Amino acid sequence: MSTGLTYAIGDIHGCAGALRRLLAAIEAHRAGAPRRLVFLGDAIDRGPDSAGVVAILRALQAAEPDAVTCLMGNHESLMLAAYRDGFGTAPWLENGGVATLKSYGTRDPQALPHDVLNWMSALPTVSEDSRRYYVHAGFRPGRPGIDPDVPTRLWVREPFLSADYDFGRHVVHGHTPQLSGRPDLRAHRTNLDTACVFGGTLTAGVFSDAQDGPVEILQVAAEG
Repeated sequence: MSTGLTYAIGDIHGCAGALRRLLAAIEAHRAGAPRRLVFLGDAIDRGPDSAGVVAILRALQAAEPDAVTCLMGNHESLMLAAYRDGFGTAPWLENGGVATLKSYGTRDPQALPHDVLNWMSALPTVSEDSRRYYVHAGFRPGRPGIDPDVPTRLWVREPFLSADYDFGRHVVHGHTPQLSGRPDLRAHRTNLDTACVFGGTLTAGVFSDAQDGPVEILQVAAEG
């Protein structure tokens, strides 16, 4: 039985305006039909309004907990490490954390809201349906199924990107920005990070029961 459409959204990186416009495009596209939203991680850092993005995602989850999945990305992991470990602060700040702190009105990771940190720490690193795995970065090729190594799910690029390995289900991911602004559509994987924070686009892949890969692509331009 069909479960409706699944909209998987690539790396947002603090681009709250683009996220609002993409969510409006998704609502228009689904026209009242059932839908699932999967956010592929890296909601925060680099862009102007990480706090706003997190607030939007949390509100969506609270309203529809069974229909909205938010995955952890490597940037969420870096933020949590910056709060947990003093020595973890510098790598996060060097990778866009300063913009996130600014959006929360502080310069101190220890002053980040505890409810936000608790929400973030509970994010899963992988999700699945009957045809696809959803993950932030990818898996190590060579063995079908979900990679058991959590850091790999958050950080891997090679050999995942070049192998285009069949994991038994189509892998939908982000993490590696496509500066062309177009998703990378492969036989066994789809990369939906289209570099919104670098002036590209914010992308949702539209998935159905009909095929493994996306049946359609929705995009909005980066914020001016």
